[in-house]
Amino acid sequence: MPRTRSKPLILAALLLAAFVVNLDTTLVNVALPVLTRELGATDTQLQWVVDAYNLVFAALLLSSGSLSDRFGRKGMLMGGLLVFGAASLIGGFATTPAELISARAVMGVGAAMTFPATLSLLTNVFTSRKERALSIGLWGATAGAAIALGPIVGGFLLAHYSWSSIFYVLGPVSLAVIALAALFVPQSKDPRPHRLDLPGLVLSAGFMGLLVYTIIEAPDRGWGSAGSIAGFAGSAVLLAAFILRERRAAEPMLDVRLFKDMRFSAASVSVTVSFFTLLGFIFLITQFFQFVRTYSPLSAGVHLLPVAASVAIGSIVGTRLAVRVGTKTIVTAGLALQALFYFWVASDISPTLSYSIIAVQMVVYGLGMGLTSAPATESIMGAVRADQAGVGSAVNDSTRLLGGTLGVAVIGSIYASLYGSRLTATLPASLPHSLADTARQSVGAAYAVSDQLAARGQGSVANAVHAAATGAFDHGLSIGCVVAGIVAAAGALLAVAFLPAQPPQHLDSENPASEPAAEDLAMR
Repeated sequence: MPRTRSKPLILAALLLAAFVVNLDTTLVNVALPVLTRELGATDTQLQWVVDAYNLVFAALLLSSGSLSDRFGRKGMLMGGLLVFGAASLIGGFATTPAELISARAVMGVGAAMTFPATLSLLTNVFTSRKERALSIGLWGATAGAAIALGPIVGGFLLAHYSWSSIFYVLGPVSLAVIALAALFVPQSKDPRPHRLDLPGLVLSAGFMGLLVYTIIEAPDRGWGSAGSIAGFAGSAVLLAAFILRERRAAEPMLDVRLFKDMRFSAASVSVTVSFFTLLGFIFLITQFFQFVRTYSPLSAGVHLLPVAASVAIGSIVGTRLAVRVGTKTIVTAGLALQALFYFWVASDISPTLSYSIIAVQMVVYGLGMGLTSAPATESIMGAVRADQAGVGSAVNDSTRLLGGTLGVAVIGSIYASLYGSRLTATLPASLPHSLADTARQSVGAAYAVSDQLAARGQGSVANAVHAAATGAFDHGLSIGCVVAGIVAAAGALLAVAFLPAQPPQHLDSENPASEPAAEDLAMR
């Protein structure tokens, strides 16, 4: 076992690794408008700058988690950080959108190797439930804060340097974290030799990759289009094949019987719901701040600080409270706070709403997010044996990614549809068709049309277009918030019905499933 005095250093190294990967989730988004100007990227190419990373990340999560259990979690962590940092550095030198998209895809490989290893190593170092709860609370706080801080870091870099700086900076940071991991993180892997489940690896990657790709493309194709239906059907077939394979395999990469344990499956649903609402929230509030409130990217990020702080507080406090009063109570309360936030926003959002009210709303949301995701993650990791910590962590990470991808796709689709229909009904009849088509693309495009008309001396029409776009945006945002609130409320009801309050009594103080960790970590 690692010496007690070394545990803070182990924790710091693992939290920094998680921070770097999560920071990139939102860091790149603020650079997208600049990439249009500097690299001549089309809207489709901009989408793939973001989605290439998410797609590869999702497809390889389960495979990477399983491989880390077999071959070593520390090596997987350091190798992933090396791939991630090197690909990011190379991406900064890109001169075409295709080069940048390729670099982003390789970054996704590195992220998939790194992220599951951070959590599995934590749970193998901190083996008592109280220690595990605190470390996972800090891990959740770090991940949530990084997502919220991404726009601030990106906005600062863009304000002072070129777009390439966003990619350059992750290279040396990754190297620094590798050095910390090499010095302080212990070796850890499944001590029992077993065969590689190659069919399971391939089927899991195919299922996750196809599902995430289908979700990404569904808003443009149409959720009921032939391509979307075929994608979802193909994902279901691959998932069924994966489950059948794992049930029959003598040494499966994932013991699917784990899903019979409600500490694992119900908690996974809670994580999925919480990240559905988180990424949906960021998608909506970023547009509100930048387009309606006209904040710069850096200012928009700074205005998100209440979320970052409250997610961090909620994650740390939530895992400790879950040990005392039960996971069911805390996770349910967290999801209820998320639902409250969305219904509150839907009821009073307006361009002139005081930021002090918005800040309070964001604190409510952030606390709800922290109280949900970190305790649910602690429940998931408490349900898996220490020798399966890598693949257990990968399942947790997959639910986060799937929930977030669905949140952006579903809420984005609802918003876009309602924005377009309301705008069409309220635009001035005298507006030329070409300008009306441009305005329907986004609220930012509509405001640009308004500015063009004002510059031509058509002030009354410009004001009408601006008012129509603002009204359409508010309408789409409000209904999107209602949908997110309903999803969060449904998640709270599911947590009440299915999530156990506490682990079985014999697992409460020390998780015997974690006992192999002592031998595991001693194999240095």
